[in-house]
Amino acid sequence: MAKTNPGRFFEDYSVGETIRHAVPRTVSGGERALYHALYPARHALYSSDEFARECGLPAAPLDDMAAFHVVFGKTVPDVSLNALANLGYAEGRWLRPVYPGDTISSTSDVIGLKQNSNGKSGVVWVRTKGHNQRGETVLDYVRWVMVRKREPGSDAPEVVIPELASVLKADQLVVPEGLDFTNYDFGLAGEPHRWGDYAVGETIDHVDGVTIEEAEHMLATRLWQNTAKVHFDSGARPDGRRLIYGGHVISMARALSFNGLANAQMVVGLNGGAHANPCYAGDTVRAWSEVLDRAETSAPGVGALRLRLVATKGGDPFALKGDDGKYLPDVLLDLDYWALVPL
Repeated sequence: MAKTNPGRFFEDYSVGETIRHAVPRTVSGGERALYHALYPARHALYSSDEFARECGLPAAPLDDMAAFHVVFGKTVPDVSLNALANLGYAEGRWLRPVYPGDTISSTSDVIGLKQNSNGKSGVVWVRTKGHNQRGETVLDYVRWVMVRKREPGSDAPEVVIPELASVLKADQLVVPEGLDFTNYDFGLAGEPHRWGDYAVGETIDHVDGVTIEEAEHMLATRLWQNTAKVHFDSGARPDGRRLIYGGHVISMARALSFNGLANAQMVVGLNGGAHANPCYAGDTVRAWSEVLDRAETSAPGVGALRLRLVATKGGDPFALKGDDGKYLPDVLLDLDYWALVPL
């Protein structure tokens, strides 16, 4: 009897099943230190316990995207070990901050299946939840992946495509308990720009760039215990190149956005996202943002901005798609998210 895990194939999923992912992870200050070593992350709320306390939190949480990577990494052996591509995200909500000492585990519900016309692969939709040691949900999101079939000629399952909201409404966002920006220190945060200083339709070139190194990508992917073959094994793809984990690009772009969005402190919603083109070691990642919407919240001094974050490896800033409606070759990431900003 085989004892190793070859990963799931498209035929191994059924709508309605719940997958309990292995290996819970207790996080510590080490995750924060490594995260800030891998990315130029400088948002004050995640860098300083004292700044976080002044904002009503008990201490500085783990960066939101770091929490996302921990939850995501648990799912890879069961969801995307044999994936050809991670296609998108929707309905993502950060429900509780993750603090050093928390133990994070993940479960996924299969909510959709659709075989591709070539009969060699199919798309799997899952809703993943991350939980802390008290059983509280800290993160909830949907993603869909293209997964290989074990037997190309096998029967196709019944098509189930879930209905997903294109955008989270502002009242669906969860503001962490106690968060209060009324005494927010703009000097320590690094920029003077408030919620009211951003206009819908405004675009921001974040100016800076970072060249992706193979060693950093490998360290990051191992840190999050992401075992997807295309990120580690150069023989997993016909071109012999290892793909940079899409989450690595997300975190790099989010960190670069500090220059112009230093006060977009907390990510609380993920409306959608696409990894438009592959990223490889040697690519220099740059980023720009567009303000899509604004909303007030019930928390004192706290507003929300809906932002489009685009990562590129060159080309003109603010260029996204060509006349054919397809992403331009230099576009790596198109992410639509909500962030909390002081009023």
